[in-house]
Amino acid sequence: MRSIWKGSIAFGLVNVPVKVYSATETHDIRFHQVHAKDGGRIKYDRVCSECGKSVQFADIDKAYDSPDGERVILTDEDFDKLPAAEKHEIPVLEFVPTEQIDPILYDKSYFLEPDSSSPKAYVLLRQTLLDTERTALVHFTLRQKTRLAALRVRENTLVIQTLLWPDEVRAAEFPSLNDAPEARPQEVKMATSLVESMSADFDPTEYTDDYQIELRKLIDDTIENGGEKVVRPEGETTSDGEDAEVVDLVAALQRSVEAAGKSAKTAHSSSKTKTAANKSASEEKTPQKKAAAKKAPAKKTAPSKRSAAEKSTPARKGA
Repeated sequence: MRSIWKGSIAFGLVNVPVKVYSATETHDIRFHQVHAKDGGRIKYDRVCSECGKSVQFADIDKAYDSPDGERVILTDEDFDKLPAAEKHEIPVLEFVPTEQIDPILYDKSYFLEPDSSSPKAYVLLRQTLLDTERTALVHFTLRQKTRLAALRVRENTLVIQTLLWPDEVRAAEFPSLNDAPEARPQEVKMATSLVESMSADFDPTEYTDDYQIELRKLIDDTIENGGEKVVRPEGETTSDGEDAEVVDLVAALQRSVEAAGKSAKTAHSSSKTKTAANKSASEEKTPQKKAAAKKAPAKKTAPSKRSAAEKSTPARKGA
């Protein structure tokens, strides 16, 4: 994992230097839109509704439309004037009983790693939270946004979980529940018996994301079998003008063989024919070097167009 933030926890007069890491990741397979006719990538352009011209991201400001129809445009300088907590400090506001925090308030989770030669202060705060069975409420500023967060212990590691503000949780108001009949004692007894028969300790590793597994299998089978659903574009350019083609190894070797065959037909001397054959053999032995030389300008690759060999392995994501 790679840390996304460095700072310290302000625990009274004690400072606990820490590094922050994203504690969760998603394994969802990401798709992009293509033209159904030829498989070409669909791109979007930022166009001004007033002048009809394309607008660069650097020239875009944020605007708010009031209920009365008034539009307020704010710049980066305006946002810099807003109050924010110290960017590299996590101040502890108070300690509360853990059970008093409604789980619906929990949002994003982050691991905290000690960032000092001696983790004594880190261990002290961790042990104090365990002994008192309390959770620390803190202010956590990340990406210029300050959130209320819960600081607790999970498996010997300090964890910060950002909390939703109370007004971000909708009220559950359903009139149909107001006149709902009470459950009869016999029904409650039978339901309790069913619960007890299905009770077990929670082990999250026993459950799998069957949809993602089957979706990955569908994609891999489609690539392996080929057909009209597999499209290998010759090359595409992203909106910033960079070449975004990912070289397909099999296709690249096939084009090399075809090029070598044409060169042999048009050659007028045996030396030229021999040179072309040697070149083809060399490219087959070192496909990675050939792909790198052929697409040297492409510094950025598109994961969704990886080769068949790469797509057969699940993608790894970093923090």
